[in-house]
Amino acid sequence: MSHTAHIRSHRKPRRSASTIAMRAGVAGGVLGTLAVAASGAANAAEPVTQTFEMPTLTGDLVAQIAQSADATQQAAADYQLQAERDAAAANAAKQAKADLAEAKQKAEAARKKAAETARKAAAERASRDSARDTLSASASTATQASTSTATGSAAAVIAFVKAQIGDAYVSGGTGPNSWDCSGLVQAAFKQVGIDLPRVSQDQSVAGTQVSLSNLQPGDILYWGSAGSAYHVAVYVGDGMFVGAQNPSTGVVMKPLSYDPPSGAVRML
Repeated sequence: MSHTAHIRSHRKPRRSASTIAMRAGVAGGVLGTLAVAASGAANAAEPVTQTFEMPTLTGDLVAQIAQSADATQQAAADYQLQAERDAAAANAAKQAKADLAEAKQKAEAARKKAAETARKAAAERASRDSARDTLSASASTATQASTSTATGSAAAVIAFVKAQIGDAYVSGGTGPNSWDCSGLVQAAFKQVGIDLPRVSQDQSVAGTQVSLSNLQPGDILYWGSAGSAYHVAVYVGDGMFVGAQNPSTGVVMKPLSYDPPSGAVRML
């Protein structure tokens, strides 16, 4: 046995492979950390530019985009058209309502006017009937007296107009075989030396106004207002008158009730 066998060796003990690997890994980690830190410092000092790649527009994608745009435009056009139709319908309904209201107003006005016209016509008929009754009564009362007092100038006037019964009516006629109303009256009074105006309007104010209930043979009857009369004739007594009426009848003798006059004037 060696005399140094019991003395520990002064040589460094051998390191195992695992220990060496671990230490190498630690060293590698430290170096990696330092490298990352250095890289981070470099990045902080100098900005990094990133590049993005845009997608490429293919033919199909372009067609889809165009189709979508067309669809959007068509939808907008359809919406606008519908809005215009709705507005037009609303305006038409409003106008129809206004037209209906106006038609109702016009119908009501027409109804009122028709009612007023009917009322006036009824009042006029009643007035004419009353005047006819008054004239008939007056004529009945005065028949004998008026016949017997038709003398002198009145008798001559009456004889003349009666002699023309059956002659034709012609507007502007003054005889001897055709007459208008004022032409016949003018010619009749000319027989007794009285010059009357030519037209009905003037003849209706040529003498003294008399009441229809106090007529005498030879009085001039007129239709319409005094001064604006449209027809004249001669009262011949017995509730009758002679006048050139119209183209259909010519010169005729009629009762006062046939067409009640508006007034009378006395020349004799």
